[in-house]
Amino acid sequence: MKRKTWLIAIIAVVIILLAFFVFPSSKSESIEITTTVQKGPFEVLVYSSGQLEAQNSENITVPEQLKDREIRIYEIKITDLIEEGSVVDSGDYVATLDQKVVEEGLNKALEELDQAVNSFEDAKMDSNLNLSNFRDQITNAQEQVEEAQIILDESKYESPAIIRKAQMDREKAKRKLAQEIKGYELKERQAVSKVERSKISLRQRETRVTKLRKAYDALVITAPKGGMVMYGRDRNGGGKMKVGSTVHTYMPMIATLPDLSSMLSTTFVNEIDISNVKKGQKVILGVDAIPGKVMEGEVVSVANIGQQMPKSDAKVFEVKIRVFGDVSDLKPSMTTSNTIQTAMHTDTLFIPAEAIFENDSLQFVYLDNKKRIKQVVDLGSQNENYVLVNKGLSEGDVILLNEPVNAEELDFAGMEIYQEIKERKIKQEEEAKKAMEEEKKKSFKLQQKKSGGGSGGFFIMG
Repeated sequence: MKRKTWLIAIIAVVIILLAFFVFPSSKSESIEITTTVQKGPFEVLVYSSGQLEAQNSENITVPEQLKDREIRIYEIKITDLIEEGSVVDSGDYVATLDQKVVEEGLNKALEELDQAVNSFEDAKMDSNLNLSNFRDQITNAQEQVEEAQIILDESKYESPAIIRKAQMDREKAKRKLAQEIKGYELKERQAVSKVERSKISLRQRETRVTKLRKAYDALVITAPKGGMVMYGRDRNGGGKMKVGSTVHTYMPMIATLPDLSSMLSTTFVNEIDISNVKKGQKVILGVDAIPGKVMEGEVVSVANIGQQMPKSDAKVFEVKIRVFGDVSDLKPSMTTSNTIQTAMHTDTLFIPAEAIFENDSLQFVYLDNKKRIKQVVDLGSQNENYVLVNKGLSEGDVILLNEPVNAEELDFAGMEIYQEIKERKIKQEEEAKKAMEEEKKKSFKLQQKKSGGGSGGFFIMG
């Protein structure tokens, strides 16, 4: 029995070895997959997911009373907020903002008001006291002038020297009186100015206290009109507002009341595809929450500046799509699948994207007609699976989808196409450079015009 088992095992090994040497397994690289160049309609599509939002909405923001600079409150927390999705009527309660912040500001303002009242009273008292002293000095100076005049009158029978001295004393007394009057006028103006400044400061403190009291009364937020409450986004565009979130006076939105009769899908397109997306392009939308629902739309805006993707070097651009048709069953924040039709060619050549190969300078395919060659091609737009062919191939040409074993031995054909592509790129670069120079010239002329025609400036020759 054992001998029979060993015999079967030996026969099996011999069969395996014969199969290995007689029928060697082909490498995956030797298996060639071919396809043909097709001609027909070619559609360029960009796929993205988006989120629904109302095209128009009424914002519920920080009260106007808090936006006043004299309040000096630049951020405040939300201490209470009704549930998102709640339907409210005009005047209904929505949220409450942190009263403690305003209370602290109000208490401080009241202390400043008390100080301003005391300063105002002190300024009035100082002014009355100082002016009273100066008036007494003027009275004394007037009496000295009168006394000097009496002495002068009584000295008319005295010697000329005594008369002259009496005259000098009188003139001296008059000068002193004039100085006292002038000094009084100056002190009076200073006192009035000091009192007026104290009065202005007092009014400012009173105004601030009044505004803070109004702001305190406005911390309970109500709906400006009826609608469904949707939370706003925080200042970094991250999470939604919630109890404990901070609202800033420069980004004051707490929530919105969207107009659900017209909807937008906001999506983000990567920097590779964004150059193909234009305003006015048609879009097909699907709504994830409503299987089977397909709607039409249109691109209404494309951002000029990209945004950095979190934890990635990739950039995306915001695109807004208006949704057409019946939107009564749509809700804000629903996810949509968007298919943007960026181009449509009715009759053109196209090949699978996998059939394109390239080296450092050109793109080519492995053409497998009568003779196998590396055919240089001029390519156009590309969709998810196929690439449009402008030049280099004909309908029905057979091409490889993978690189053949003897790829390095094959010759290139169509180098004149490569030369055309190269010349076209050079021309495009020159046109772009020329357009940039023209833009600089226009900008310079505009700057000269704003600065008065450049008189006394400098000239640019050439």
